[in-house]
Amino acid sequence: MRAVTTSRTRTRARTSVDGIRFAFGTLTVLPVRVTRWDREAARAGMLWAPLAGLVVGLAAAAAGGLLLLLGSGPLLAAVASAAVPAVLTRGLHLDGLADTADGLGSGKPAEDALRIMKQSDIGPFGVITLLLVLFAQVAALYELYGSEGWAHGMTGAAVAGTVARLALTLASRTPVPAARPEGLGAVVAGTVPVRSAVAVAALVLVCAAGAGGALDGPYDALRYAVAAVAALGAAQWLLGRCVRRFGGVTGDVFGAVEETAATAALVFLTFG
Repeated sequence: MRAVTTSRTRTRARTSVDGIRFAFGTLTVLPVRVTRWDREAARAGMLWAPLAGLVVGLAAAAAGGLLLLLGSGPLLAAVASAAVPAVLTRGLHLDGLADTADGLGSGKPAEDALRIMKQSDIGPFGVITLLLVLFAQVAALYELYGSEGWAHGMTGAAVAGTVARLALTLASRTPVPAARPEGLGAVVAGTVPVRSAVAVAALVLVCAAGAGGALDGPYDALRYAVAAVAALGAAQWLLGRCVRRFGGVTGDVFGAVEETAATAALVFLTFG
């Protein structure tokens, strides 16, 4: 009995390590080698996705804070904090956002829309969406850095990065189908049990509230928690729209969901 328990513990530990590798290897450009590319590793990877988001968010916060420390203004700090996540993902999530916007805006049937999304060029819907999203991110970070101080700007960047990847965990839950039989979307779609997704979401929301509370007490704890919930709501709305429109999710949809959550979190943090 003890041997069986030990074996199960080792298997779970191995799966967790594979999941962390999967999360960092697919969601960042950090030099982490993905050792397994199967549904079990994908499930673990999507459960660990908020950890990868936290690392990206902390890097974004560090870039903004460093520039402020060196004497720059809040605008340049905001640009840096918005640029770092794009650099650490090779712009893949922004590319997915643009492709998804082109697919949704095309007005064509699902098969044709998916074909548009696979093309290498970016259409007018994608360009406009990218501009508006990046402007919104920089504007929100500028407001946080400039009006509320470096602590709120850095914390906002870290929370936004984490919540954005939590949106991917929720987008990978079991009822959500894949739109194509290949690609990242097909690997991760429907891998995360609903209970596990809810548990991870609850943990991240508690941490977001704790980060806010550490700044200015209960009011900011509530504010950061509400911003995280609102961001997830916006991401889930887009996810539902894409599932109805395309018949499921793709890697591009995951990128769009992530960028939507990050932008919404930053924007909602500027309220109040």
